[in-house]
Parts: sequence; C-alpha cells; structure tokens
Amino acid sequence: MAHEPIIPPLADRGHLALDESELVAWGEKFGRAARPPLLVTITGDLGAGKTTLVKAICHGYGVTDDVTSPTFTLVHQYAAARSAVYHLDLYRVRSPDELTNLGWDEILSQEALVLIEWPEHAGARLPHSHVPISLQHLSERPDRRLLYAGGHVV
Repeated sequence: MAHEPIIPPLADRGHLALDESELVAWGEKFGRAARPPLLVTITGDLGAGKTTLVKAICHGYGVTDDVTSPTFTLVHQYAAARSAVYHLDLYRVRSPDELTNLGWDEILSQEALVLIEWPEHAGARLPHSHVPISLQHLSERPDRRLLYAGGHVV
C-alpha cells in the first residue's frame, strides 16, 4: 500500500529540502559511492526531479553519455567503468506482467547499477532489496524538493 511520507514541520529549512543544484550535487556524490550490484528506486510526482537525480547519479558513477529519460523506450542502458547502468522509467507500464518484455529479470540479475523511476508500477516484482529514494514538492518552497533516501522498505 503506497502512502505519502510525512513531511517534518521544519523540512523546508533543513538539509532534506534541496534546490536543483543541491539535488544534483547529492546525486553525483551518491553515484560516486555506489557499488554494483545496486538497485535504486526513485519515486515522486511528475516534475519532482527524478530524471534530474538519475542524470546526476549517472554522472557521479562515471557515465559519460548524455542521460535522457526513457519515458517512451522504458529502458536505457549506459556504459561506465564500474558496470553497466540501466535506467528504467515504468510510468507507462500498466501491469507488472509487462516487465517480462523489458527483460526485467535479466536486468535485475546483472552486476549493474539499476535506477528505476516509478517503481510502484512494478508491483510485487520489485525486489525487497533496493535503496528507495523519494522526492516531493514542497508547496511552500517550489524551488526545493524534499529528498528521503534509504530507510525501511515495506
């Protein structure tokens, strides 16, 4: 069951609320620290900064290609020195059964960095072992995003 995370009362003034340059810096640092195999899921509303964060993580990980949203192709693969990087956007996936045609099982079995936007569309096919990241708009601070990383995965 999905639910909105609780926003701490002072989040907009703390280190959880990031502007775009801070989000990019955080993502690059995360990418430099990432070691395969690693599955990272990124949730958030449209325009919350999911693809911006994926680009930053890829850059920090060593991807030199232009990282773009796979909204229509659903999967992009990039090369990096440490491993391949798979970027999946499941926004258009209507059923977890459709994941088979994307090579879901093969991708998840790779010694790779796998970044998934809209992971809730994977349903029960999403492994429990992953790093969840959530981005949320802050209505009172439209220039900032609330970032939660890690934590308990239900």
